Amino acid sequence: MEVFTLFADWLVYGVLGLAPATPLSGALQFFVEDVGKIFFLLVLVVFVIGFFRSMLAPERVRKMLGGRNRLFSFPAAVGLGAVTPFCSCSSVPLFIGFLEAGIPLGVTMAFLITSPMINEIAVFLLISTLGLEFTVVYVVTGLVVGLVGGLVIDRLHLEHWVEDYVWKIRMGESALPEGPQGLKARFDYAVDQVKEIVGRLWPYVLGGVAIGAGLHGFVPAEQLMRYAGPENPFAVPLSVLIGIPLYSNATGIIPVVEALLAKGLPVGTVLALMMSVAALSLPEIMMLKKVLKWQMLAVFVGILAVSFIVVGYLFNAFF
Repeated sequence: MEVFTLFADWLVYGVLGLAPATPLSGALQFFVEDVGKIFFLLVLVVFVIGFFRSMLAPERVRKMLGGRNRLFSFPAAVGLGAVTPFCSCSSVPLFIGFLEAGIPLGVTMAFLITSPMINEIAVFLLISTLGLEFTVVYVVTGLVVGLVGGLVIDRLHLEHWVEDYVWKIRMGESALPEGPQGLKARFDYAVDQVKEIVGRLWPYVLGGVAIGAGLHGFVPAEQLMRYAGPENPFAVPLSVLIGIPLYSNATGIIPVVEALLAKGLPVGTVLALMMSVAALSLPEIMMLKKVLKWQMLAVFVGILAVSFIVVGYLFNAFF
């Protein structure tokens, strides 16, 4: 990805004539480089993944998880959640469809926890911006959180905190349709995915890069370390709380994570923030409120928040 660095240097230092090593030039160079790199990868990855995702429609996922014992269904749920990141708008029909198919509530929630957290687009972007090691840490942690969260919900037997009307719905086979069939249909589906996903994500990508650029160029590392460094024992839970109202996704938060890690913030604190933004977004909570009673929603949010805090403290202790 050196071409994007060279282009950013040429534009900022050559065309615009800004002096190197100043806050403005550093922020602008970061912005230009990351915008070019992220959008290039975004279009490429969304097309490729969209083509293969057309073979794994929600109805097929439902059939894979239905009628299985828990020893198989929980690992399968988090695994499928990692490779089928359906957006928050799909959470309600997926939730109802899974329960209708006889899939236990805990397995359903394990899928819904993992799916927004581990975004295959974000995985490719993470590898290109932060490296393989951080990406593996993030993915493995997300899988563990999804598995543990689903198991806890299953163990608590909280079916009575699902809205009563959900158990009476019969969605039918047409509610979660199969994906497109044939090479051309899948190609067209992949192109449509690029238009839809990039069209939906670009404001969050630009916003995330702008925040990251501001942190990179204008916020002194000493100031960030004072409030979010290892000396502050409340930095991890604070990062989780900050992440909940930040309506973004794993893709949009990557530039912010990149800038925070470059400033020297502990990896656990940054990881907790990223997971909170990806899996505890307000739109997801608002959508799930349609099918979950407030007690169940509180348990769902609480389990994830506690899990992210524990993960943050553990990684800060060991890394």
